[in-house]
Amino acid sequence: VRGRVLLITLNRPDAMNAVNTDLAQGLVAAIEQLDGDDGLTAGVLTGAGRGFGAGMDLKAFAAGGPPVGFDQFLENGARKPLIAAIEGFALAGGLEVALTCDLLIAAEGVKLGIPEVGVGLLAAGGALMRLPRRVPYQVAMKMALTADPITAEEALGHGLVVEVTPKGGTVDAAMALAERIAQNAPLSVALSKQMVLNQQGLTEEEFWEMQKPSMAQVFRSEDAIEGATAFAEKRKPEWKGR
Repeated sequence: VRGRVLLITLNRPDAMNAVNTDLAQGLVAAIEQLDGDDGLTAGVLTGAGRGFGAGMDLKAFAAGGPPVGFDQFLENGARKPLIAAIEGFALAGGLEVALTCDLLIAAEGVKLGIPEVGVGLLAAGGALMRLPRRVPYQVAMKMALTADPITAEEALGHGLVVEVTPKGGTVDAAMALAERIAQNAPLSVALSKQMVLNQQGLTEEEFWEMQKPSMAQVFRSEDAIEGATAFAEKRKPEWKGR
């Protein structure tokens, strides 16, 4: 924990942070900590060692099936903003973990890809849904069918990442972005994230209807009163996340 930001590290560097059951369940527990603590506003997710993540542990998969708990993270992500700090590579399930985050920061030369079709599998952890929403259709289709990765620089051009840093600089950049987010009201931030995610495919009429409960929750919150009071008193607000 660093202030109002939780730094989460995928920590199987000898296995290129390949996801087994222990890692998956540790990640789920970390997200529960982030979402359940009113003192936290945002999270940063990174990987230890040479890269962000190489995806599912294929040796563990061959021996006993998919990692337990991995699908829970991939399907649900975090309620609060989560930023991926990517060094080295994010491939297969590693990229799908990154795509479950809301903002991606990658180091120069990083490789991003979904090579599952090359090993007889399917990118079933959300990439085939999330990639076409974040990059042009032709780019997503080519990545899915060829198994070829793109670089961080290409990803920046397509809008998949928000920043490319020198090697070794992604955590600092991601923390700076998370700390900027954490200057704002936690409840407002979390619900703004959900509104941006959930508006896809809605008509304008459906969007306004969907927004009503979130608007009511924010405007009635303690932080709304604190924000207005702090503005009037020309001081920094002290957020409570409720």
